[in-house]
Amino acid sequence: MIAAPRIPSPVAAESQRGGLLVLADYLSLTKPRILLLLLITELGTMIAAARGWPGTSLTLVALAGGAFSAGGAAAVNCWFDRDIDAVMARTCTRPIPSGRIAPARALIFGIGLSALGFAILALLTNLLAALLALAGGLFYVFVYTMWLKRSTRQNIVIGGAAGAFPPLVGWAVVTGVIAPPALALFAVIFFWTPPHFWSLALLLRRQYQAVGVPMLPVVATDADTRRSIVLYSVVLLAVSLVPAIWFGPVYGLGATALGGSFLWMAWRGLTAEGLRWASRLFHFSLAYLAALFALAAVGALLSH
Repeated sequence: MIAAPRIPSPVAAESQRGGLLVLADYLSLTKPRILLLLLITELGTMIAAARGWPGTSLTLVALAGGAFSAGGAAAVNCWFDRDIDAVMARTCTRPIPSGRIAPARALIFGIGLSALGFAILALLTNLLAALLALAGGLFYVFVYTMWLKRSTRQNIVIGGAAGAFPPLVGWAVVTGVIAPPALALFAVIFFWTPPHFWSLALLLRRQYQAVGVPMLPVVATDADTRRSIVLYSVVLLAVSLVPAIWFGPVYGLGATALGGSFLWMAWRGLTAEGLRWASRLFHFSLAYLAALFALAAVGALLSH
């Protein structure tokens, strides 16, 4: 573990602040912005699987279970990464490294939240959906966070599969099975993750280098990273068109436009000076994924 700066007593910090501030800190452990994007992919897949609205009760239960499962895994990630989070400027103000929440409490919170998510999905939807959500969380914690992240340049390539589980969960909630359309949407997120994250890692290269995390921009040249982003953007465009088999021409046209824009922004990075293009690509990639899964829902409705 990396030696972290001295931090104040978390117990004292919690007792000196109001309940809402403490609650906000625990909520931040779930990485709510990432969580929101995961829930959008789950919801879009549910609507596509149902070829319509899956039902309000089922939707709320599924999203709650998915949120607790993914949020719990994120909290455990924050617990494990507290040493490097304390060093990186981007993460040093998080509740654990800044001393506002005790590591043990964060770990208990994360495990408890994951268990609650599993129970909700298992009892109120079906066991397959619960097991898939659990598998995604375990993959994120044990495969990506504890193994790959600090040991290989392929960390985000393989570990990114953890974020691709929500479509499988959403499809299983509605249908009780895993089908080819769900696997195609899983593949979309899998191939989206490297260019999405490498564009951010380019901006944070020095911070990752300082903590010894071998993100691609740290262990490869700037040019190699830019070419890798383009390569995965090409694959992403091709893979994103596969769901048009089930979701129709509206989805296909929209996916072409979105993927083409993604690839164009990545291609510009081959010759662009500085890293402004990387910042733009990173932020566009967030909107891209949300829009693509909205298209999957709309396309499925129109092609029904």
